[in-house]
Amino acid sequence: MSEIEIVMYLGFFMAAYSVVGNDVIQTLGTFLSSNEKRPWWLLAIFAAGLLTVTLFYGWELNNGDVSYGRLTGDGGFENPRYESPPDKPGFGWAYLLPPIVLLMLTRIGIPVSTSFVILTFFNAKNLYDMVVKSMSGYLVAFFTSIIFYMFITKALEKKFVETEPTEMEIRGWTIAQWCSTGFLWSQWLIQDFANIYVYLPRQIDLTTLIVTIIVFWILIGYIFYSKGGAIQSIVKAKTNTQDIRSATIIDLTFAVILLFFKELNNIPMSTTWVFLGLLAGRELAIRYFGYGSVPNTTLRDVGKDLAKVFFGLGISVGLVFLLKSFI
Repeated sequence: MSEIEIVMYLGFFMAAYSVVGNDVIQTLGTFLSSNEKRPWWLLAIFAAGLLTVTLFYGWELNNGDVSYGRLTGDGGFENPRYESPPDKPGFGWAYLLPPIVLLMLTRIGIPVSTSFVILTFFNAKNLYDMVVKSMSGYLVAFFTSIIFYMFITKALEKKFVETEPTEMEIRGWTIAQWCSTGFLWSQWLIQDFANIYVYLPRQIDLTTLIVTIIVFWILIGYIFYSKGGAIQSIVKAKTNTQDIRSATIIDLTFAVILLFFKELNNIPMSTTWVFLGLLAGRELAIRYFGYGSVPNTTLRDVGKDLAKVFFGLGISVGLVFLLKSFI
């Protein structure tokens, strides 16, 4: 195995670990919180099975490209947007630094955007497009959730906060939540596969695909076994996210927003920004429309999450341009 191949596969493994640890909780955090009484391995099999189907579908549909066009530039953008590692000038050990930094930040619970850290390192020219789309994602999610929860807070969310679901309700909402989580999980994977597979050639063979799926199964098993890690605390801190009824609505709303941006264009984006925008708008709407005021603690929490996002952006951009100076 050549040096480039070693860096490729090490980069893939570390990127996969950092993305799973940092980003998966966006989509599966509420699923984990509201299903804490279920065996972790059952939840892991559900998530890993859907990932396998989504990967095989993208691989077959796009002739070996599992990024759904987000790395190749399909859809009217300059082609290729991200050169394949074997063909990329200067590709070497330095490209392992972004996922290493991500691993460190993930361990302390900072929701850094993997799209900015990893993809910008491969092609800094796309940073502006990714930032614009990601900021648009935050704003769309923020205002969409405020408008949406303005209508459903008194009718549903306030009731969910103040009453426990009956056994019959739990059965019905469980089915609804697993369906909405499956929909959300597939939409998120289509957006974020690019952050991981950027370390491998744009077209991969069947053997490589199977090996990477095995890696994902192991990582998903670990993240479910560890109950989500540090990032999960952001989800649990929000109003009633452990209620399966509220979790279902969050997942479905998030999935629809991601579907909108998936269909908008193939520019990679930070799903972290979309997720935090959704939670922020939801939190403010529930407090204001459900209880008539927004406590200062809620405003501080929303501001703190937003500050973490911008801190992550600063770290991402600074890291990229610092490391670029040594290549």
